Amino acid sequence: MHPPQHKPRRPPGASTVHLSPGDGDTVLECLCSRFPAVSRDTWKERMQRGRVLDAAWEPLAMHAPVRDGLCVHYFREVIHEPRIPVTETVLYADAHLLVADKPHFLPVMPAGRFVEETLLTRLRRRMGHPDLVPLHRIDRATAGLVLFSVNASSRAAYQALFRERRIVKSYEALAAPLHQQAFPQIYRSRLVRGEPFFRMREEEGRPNSETHIAVLERGPDLWRYALTPVTGRTHQLRVHMAALGAPILHDRWYPQLQPEADDDHAHPLQLLARTLEFVDPLNGQPRVWHSQRQLLPID
Repeated sequence: MHPPQHKPRRPPGASTVHLSPGDGDTVLECLCSRFPAVSRDTWKERMQRGRVLDAAWEPLAMHAPVRDGLCVHYFREVIHEPRIPVTETVLYADAHLLVADKPHFLPVMPAGRFVEETLLTRLRRRMGHPDLVPLHRIDRATAGLVLFSVNASSRAAYQALFRERRIVKSYEALAAPLHQQAFPQIYRSRLVRGEPFFRMREEEGRPNSETHIAVLERGPDLWRYALTPVTGRTHQLRVHMAALGAPILHDRWYPQLQPEADDDHAHPLQLLARTLEFVDPLNGQPRVWHSQRQLLPID
């Protein structure tokens, strides 16, 4: 009897690409062709340090030949990646799920200038779960709850909660009073990509986004709103509040894009993913978590 074959564990922070001879004859040539923004010398240096691996997680030589569909794992790296001086909190973890309470300014996933300084990379290292996968995302500027899958065997069951809208995500936001509006209310609109590409805008047409809005607390200059998105469009809550005439406090993207600047940790976006609630598809038990983070007082 042959000994059991164990699947190699995925190291934290690894990305995967499949190469073909059309991109070049060697692994190095293919990587340079597929990722022209990364210099040839950078790829050579990464490969010399064992940061480019084959399907078995073994280092690849620069001049290794390429066959169609060759699986290559690599590690994205950003030179001089800025440290984000905030700390995430793990509220819950079991064999299937992990619930993290994310601070403002920390991205959920590697993107752009952030690779190591992301919630996913930090948690993979901290918890020893290289296969950790976020089941949804919130903006880098938003704080609050993010649900992760720990176990690939049960992942699809939890992903279905989001796809079938069987999970309730509740947010809190601080914004200007809307004395002329009736609450609670439902706001619907059609959201499409705007300019620049990372912003969203409303246009005429059939609505594809829906948010339930209520008022939790009324202050003289700010109100505390409860926002429950029925759909999950990018920046949906931020666009909807701005469209109502009460952009979320310290929002630098809506209604007008402000000049790029360093993170202002004294004035974070006042938007918090407060609650996650659903019936667990594995055991039928109700699940509910609340963020321990707080927005500003309004009085």
